[in-house]
Amino acid sequence: MIFVANLFVESVGYLSRKALPIKRHDAEPLTREDVQFDLLQYIFSDSNAVFTNPTPGANPLSGPAEQVTFADLYISALYNSSKCSKVLREKMVETPAFAMELAKISLLTNVGRINTTMAFFPEMKTALRTYHPVPSLQKTNGNAQDAPRIKNCLKAALLPSEIKTVPPSSPDEIMDRRRAGIHPPTTIVNLVFVLANHAAPLASVHFDGVLNFLDLFLPNRGLMSTDRARTFLWLAYFYLESSEGSNPFDDDFSRKHPGKAPLLRQMTEQQRRMENVDTNEEINWGKKMSAQRNVFLQKLVNSLDDEKKIRASPPTVRGFVSVNESTLRRPKQPHDEGAFMYYVPQYDSPPDTDGAKKSEDHSTVWRTEIG
Repeated sequence: MIFVANLFVESVGYLSRKALPIKRHDAEPLTREDVQFDLLQYIFSDSNAVFTNPTPGANPLSGPAEQVTFADLYISALYNSSKCSKVLREKMVETPAFAMELAKISLLTNVGRINTTMAFFPEMKTALRTYHPVPSLQKTNGNAQDAPRIKNCLKAALLPSEIKTVPPSSPDEIMDRRRAGIHPPTTIVNLVFVLANHAAPLASVHFDGVLNFLDLFLPNRGLMSTDRARTFLWLAYFYLESSEGSNPFDDDFSRKHPGKAPLLRQMTEQQRRMENVDTNEEINWGKKMSAQRNVFLQKLVNSLDDEKKIRASPPTVRGFVSVNESTLRRPKQPHDEGAFMYYVPQYDSPPDTDGAKKSEDHSTVWRTEIG
């Protein structure tokens, strides 16, 4: 463990990808603390239009602008993904607030905080995933998708030049492409994948080996959301735009130490209490959706139990009685289509002459067949 500026953190060597995803039970809401809502808000509300638009005029979200904000850059990358459905694109254009919510959930999926076992609609039936309402990021009526679909959309968010080739998979490859004049060198989505996958080796490059890229998204590091958002945007600019000269997200420390990310300050206890506070409306909506999910699961279980009982019950056939082997071997008689009955004596018996009750040995079989 390492202590820096009164901040107690795990060294990079101990950071496990298994500890990165949010872990919650089915129907349990994801709070603002879980998703680090304030961090996402600072990232997506930044107004610096300093990122190169890879496809100006190609979609109605970013428009013809050559330089765009991070939010426009990220949302456009999702919109241009080959795995983004027509319905989803239309919803993103029709409801910008939905596009912003989708982008925030997608960024959490991008870095690995939300993994592919999560879904965000209560009628999800598969046992392979768990449902979770996200009150702070589900304020519109749009379908938030489930994590596997979001992940597929992210993986297909490529530049036109990357569709038939392999996109860069390491920080060095991204830097080499930019130096070769390919600008931007890759999509913001692919950059986030690369930074997350290379968090450990980059820790000593940008964070002096104490923190790394993934720490920016974890709730238990005690770091100010404003500082984490600035550092995230600084890294995005560093790799996509320029690693030399001025960075619009610099602070005094990064200006004096080229290649080093801005400082990350530790929060006071009072600052910690003021960040990521769920509203009463969000708390109540989360409870409502959890209850709706539990009702849906109970109905689902009951319907499955009913189906099992029906399968286990023997079929009921009316109009048939058991017959002996000789009867079964009797050749089928010609008949018209439809049901009919015929008389089969088992053996000859003397007629009943006294009108008394028939002998118990004198039996007949009435058999019904369907033509």
